[in-house]
Amino acid sequence: MEESIGISVYLTKGEGIKGKIKEKAEDFLVEEVSVYPKPSKGKHVVARIESKNWETNKLIENLARVIKTSPKAIGYAGIKDKRAVSIQLMSFASPLQRILNAGLRDVKIEPLYITNKPLMRGMLYGNKFNTWIRNVENVSSFYKILKEIEEYGGFPNFFGVQRFGIARPITHIVGKYLIENDIEKAVMTYIAEPFEGEDEESYKARKFLMETHDFEEALKIYPKKLNFERRIIEHLSKHPNDWENALKKLPSNLIRIFVHAYQSYLFNKILSMRIKRGLPINEAIIGDIVIKDVSANEGTYVNEKNERRVNKEMKKGKCFVSGAIIGYATNLAEGEMGEIESKVMEEEGVEAAKFKMPYMPWLASPGMRRSLFVPLKNMKWKIDGNSVFLQFFLPKGCYATSLLREFMKADIYSY
Repeated sequence: MEESIGISVYLTKGEGIKGKIKEKAEDFLVEEVSVYPKPSKGKHVVARIESKNWETNKLIENLARVIKTSPKAIGYAGIKDKRAVSIQLMSFASPLQRILNAGLRDVKIEPLYITNKPLMRGMLYGNKFNTWIRNVENVSSFYKILKEIEEYGGFPNFFGVQRFGIARPITHIVGKYLIENDIEKAVMTYIAEPFEGEDEESYKARKFLMETHDFEEALKIYPKKLNFERRIIEHLSKHPNDWENALKKLPSNLIRIFVHAYQSYLFNKILSMRIKRGLPINEAIIGDIVIKDVSANEGTYVNEKNERRVNKEMKKGKCFVSGAIIGYATNLAEGEMGEIESKVMEEEGVEAAKFKMPYMPWLASPGMRRSLFVPLKNMKWKIDGNSVFLQFFLPKGCYATSLLREFMKADIYSY
């Protein structure tokens, strides 16, 4: 299943410990390390939000409803997954009393101060994780894998399964159809593609719609919890074949995630291919592009003259080997890494220019470079029977599951 999201290799060797994360939400605590907006006179209330079993988009929709504001008036730095306890900052362009009265299940709101600018995407340094792996089958393997990761200094910077959907890893497929301007297939994949890993009621409803295209009847059987899908289905039941406006029933940031998910899939394939070829991800070779952060728009090409100096800087943590997040303005690497990036694009039949998306220019994506490697320092751990506890920090945009999979080597539904 991981191959369907572009991941086809492990960095570490040998047997994994198996097990499962997120047996309950409290087993996975993620806390943003935030970039705080400066306090000042203004209309935005900055608040600390602690939520359990809330995905960020759904949480914002519901907060907007109870506070009686637009979702666009709520600022946030990063998206958090549902099956977790999440602590993050949000900003609200709403009166303080309304925010205090926002009574949502399993959501705690602690207003902090007022500022004149909202929180924006990316305003965080990273995330702190406290996670339990339960039902571990092979504890002895933990020590071997830990030693490998410590000796390597980190792990591959794959986009984790959460980027694509755990029960239904389809966001990248939707994104591919959007890139190809096949909006009908994009919409139908999102609302109706059934997956065995989903609950039975949702699976049957999606299967019915995919087979019949009967939107009116589908609306009667789709679970209420699939409210985004129901919005689209209701629109199509009233306006047949109006695919573009049906798509726009989704929050704009979610639609962008589809395009970004396809770019993430391509990156995962590039990173997998590099590891399979036996090329290092913590060391630069000629033709690589190195960047000064875990993601960047520009970097430095590695050549015979600077290769030694660049690798010295890498050992100090001052730069990283990068892979392409393919977009209309992405610089591709040269040498063997350039061959890998071009080969993945060729296999997928994708051209960089497609990401200009002239028919939906608000979804256009220039692309960037992303580190192939995540440095891991000062991770704490303990073993309690057949459970393993890990505590660690990751820079923004890096996935805890990409570390955990190296230890677990389990099926995709274990994450």
